[in-house]
Amino acid sequence: MSETRSDGKLLRAVAADGDRRAFEELYRRYAPWLTARMRSRCADAGIVDDVARETFLAVWRGTARYRETAGDTVGADAAGWLWRIASRRLVDALRGAGARGRLRQTLARLRHRDEVSAEDRVLAGVEHGDLAGALVRLSPELRAVLQATVRRLRGDPQGVHRPRRPAPRGTAGVGRGRPR
Repeated sequence: MSETRSDGKLLRAVAADGDRRAFEELYRRYAPWLTARMRSRCADAGIVDDVARETFLAVWRGTARYRETAGDTVGADAAGWLWRIASRRLVDALRGAGARGRLRQTLARLRHRDEVSAEDRVLAGVEHGDLAGALVRLSPELRAVLQATVRRLRGDPQGVHRPRRPAPRGTAGVGRGRPR
């Protein structure tokens, strides 16, 4: 039968020796409690799971150092120490998620404005400006090369317009009605 080690001994073994078994025991002992405690403060289970993993990863990597106080029994405050790490990381994650959400909303509002894009402004100048006259004076071969280059820059990998293939018979193609 294996001996149950105290939290302080587990933390010292993880910090000093990189003891994988001590880390696993510490994780099994505190991960469910830490996750449940964070879920009472955050409804997003994905964020809670990420923060729990980051907390124990910080312990394993040694970026979070446990310091025993003089009057403290060995490892008596390991739960509080883990909670402090997790709660700070949870706040950071929630702040980051909030900022990302606000940024997404702002970008979505900007994306739907009825402004003329910079590309459209340039193309309008091409049709009615000095560049239009220069394009007319090009030989047909050079004009075809330039048009193929523009098509390629717009995303057509072949640089030429290719007709779309019809969907194979018996498959649900777009606009074909109900599949049979």
